[in-house]
Amino acid sequence: MATDRPAGILFDVDGTLVDTTYLHTVCWWEALRQTDQPVPMATVHRSIGMGADKLLDHLLGPERDRDADQRLRDAHDTLYGEYWERLTPLPGAADLLRACAERGLRVVLATSASEQEVGALRRALGADDVVDTVTSSADAEQSKPAPDILVAALEQSGLDAERVVFVGDSVWDVVAAGKLAIPCVGLTCGGTSRGELAGAGAVAVYDDPAALLAELSDSPLARVG
Repeated sequence: MATDRPAGILFDVDGTLVDTTYLHTVCWWEALRQTDQPVPMATVHRSIGMGADKLLDHLLGPERDRDADQRLRDAHDTLYGEYWERLTPLPGAADLLRACAERGLRVVLATSASEQEVGALRRALGADDVVDTVTSSADAEQSKPAPDILVAALEQSGLDAERVVFVGDSVWDVVAAGKLAIPCVGLTCGGTSRGELAGAGAVAVYDDPAALLAELSDSPLARVG
């Protein structure tokens, strides 16, 4: 029976559970400035949530000279690495994960961050005791808005798309989930507005993990499976 199969919640991490969206924005902005390819910070912010490959295509165009791409990635990674020991979870993040686990739901961190970044994010969250599965960039051939990382999260956790909800903070999260017909709950704590998330197809939108936790019993997370 379908109800005998496990159910779970897939969580994006950057900007959804850990307060990193604007750190990534500043680091990409500075990396672009260093390579004489300046892009307005607001434009950079709207691209956060994509992987580096898709982000650079989005900001600089797919027909660009790609010779500077690795330098850009390295510059971003070096700049962002300076923040690793200061990363801060968003309000209610760990409590939300624990509340989901207490309901018998598998808790999956479906992130395309590098393995080193994932370690810093997990330390910031401090909720490894309730996390079932964690992905990284090594698990996906393409980054969001492609759904590869969600496919990997499902495969590694033993979950089916029809028995999960995805929680994310960007339009790219919503789009990726939609490609697998997975309901996506949006959080505005990454700086993307309620209207943008709902317009992209989010089934519900909350301010942050704490707000979702406060309404957990009435949220799409309570109806998963």
